[in-house]
Amino acid sequence: MIKAHKDCFSIRALCAALGEPRATWYRARKMRPLFASVRRSHRRLTVMEERRVLDTLNSERFRDMAPGEIYATLLDEGVYLCSERTMYRILSRHCQNRIRRQSVPRVYVKPELLATGPNELWSWDITKLKGPVKWTYYYLYKIMDVFSRYVVGWMIAYRESADLARDLIEDTCYKQEILPNTLTVHADNGSSMKSKSLGQLLIDLGVTKTHSRPHVSNDNPFSESAFKTLKYSPGYPGRFGSIEDARLFCREFFAWYNTEHRHSGIAMITPEHVHYNTHQGVIEKRIRTLAGAWNDHPERFVKGKPVVKSVPKEVWINKPVEICGKCYEVS
Repeated sequence: MIKAHKDCFSIRALCAALGEPRATWYRARKMRPLFASVRRSHRRLTVMEERRVLDTLNSERFRDMAPGEIYATLLDEGVYLCSERTMYRILSRHCQNRIRRQSVPRVYVKPELLATGPNELWSWDITKLKGPVKWTYYYLYKIMDVFSRYVVGWMIAYRESADLARDLIEDTCYKQEILPNTLTVHADNGSSMKSKSLGQLLIDLGVTKTHSRPHVSNDNPFSESAFKTLKYSPGYPGRFGSIEDARLFCREFFAWYNTEHRHSGIAMITPEHVHYNTHQGVIEKRIRTLAGAWNDHPERFVKGKPVVKSVPKEVWINKPVEICGKCYEVS
């Protein structure tokens, strides 16, 4: 080991005289504490005592508690193992000085819901509409039939409330003449959606409820898509001067959405036709029109006889395998 005293020679001169680089001296000096003898305190716990403390901290009873709680609990029971600070030191030496909560994360099941006709599966949600000034909002409640994309009920209120949602769903069920045990209502995980008052209402009406997984917007795609259509429509003002303005706009928008908007998910037919089962006449008229065009100029249809898409027989939320809608060939 190279040693030097500050009063005799400088480190530079000594290393030069010995023919050794200064890095060797600095490296040896840095590594010296690793080989120095460690002085053991007479107050330190023995190996057996430390093992007893660690087993206690990791026991079924105390594994979810902080060392301070464990220390106080043991004192109340007349037991002293070590100080609270020593408990932290022992946990640090064993790489356990983190959040001690050991609860198992909840596993959420992906909802897989099927609708084969109107009023079998509804999706509902709440979105904010900006008010006249910053930080003011109105709340739009909307209920949509998943099979037909028909908006069966909506309302605008000053706040998000479980009671208002309950009244809207109850009123909509009566208007649509929903029979018990025939309808499933799907929603997100908001407080209004999971309220006890709403849950009790659905039980009384014989309606099944399901919820999306947290932070998974794809579990409720139909409501999200309708809200996007609303907020990206050409006449959407961005902000509303009053709640009456918002209600007027939504009244006109949902009337257009239900009766005039041709939805790509239902073969470009309006939700009203599908919801009230009058879409077959629309499809037959399209078939006749294309058949006439084919008979007049078949050479203009380079892919053969034109086909008319039909409304899907099944609509899923999270179906494992995607199934395309059936097509009718023009005869």
